[in-house]
Amino acid sequence: MNTNLAYQEAFREELIGGRAVAMSPATTRHNRIAENLYFIFRTYLKGKRCVPLGDGYDLYLTDQDRFIPDFMVVCDRDKIKSKGVFGAPDLVAEVLSPSTAQYDRGNKMNTYERCGVPEYWIISPGDQFIEIYRLQDGRYVLEHLYTYFSKDELDDMGEEKRAALVTEFKCRLYDNFTIRLEDIFGDLF
Repeated sequence: MNTNLAYQEAFREELIGGRAVAMSPATTRHNRIAENLYFIFRTYLKGKRCVPLGDGYDLYLTDQDRFIPDFMVVCDRDKIKSKGVFGAPDLVAEVLSPSTAQYDRGNKMNTYERCGVPEYWIISPGDQFIEIYRLQDGRYVLEHLYTYFSKDELDDMGEEKRAALVTEFKCRLYDNFTIRLEDIFGDLF
């Protein structure tokens, strides 16, 4: 048994409803999506007031909830402290994993909603879709569901169906910020 602590993997957990919940190791697809999101937002937001934060930042929303979202954007820089983000970010994205999907769609989504996170994205690496929820009158409403289709899938579609597909969307934070699904899902392994 290796007793050298320097070689032991760090144990990550979130506090969900006052209960410690272990986070499972992420897959390569999961990590690539989170990295792609960070790159897209980091490139666009450079020099702007909003800050993109990738995986690894603690998010403190209540005394009972400390999450580590896969991605978030914070426009009020005063919320960012040395230990993490304190208060609702402007956008949170969770990339689904089989072991955490129930939390992402349940307790975490409810907490994000209750704490006033204006926009919440749920991203499926396997099915390659993004659900975008926006806060309206204190409740999340599914505003859009965007599905990515590979080149092979597009080639198998008829011209009419292919022409009707949505391949990009605007991020509500900035009127001129367009995100292409290809940039999120196009280079997964």
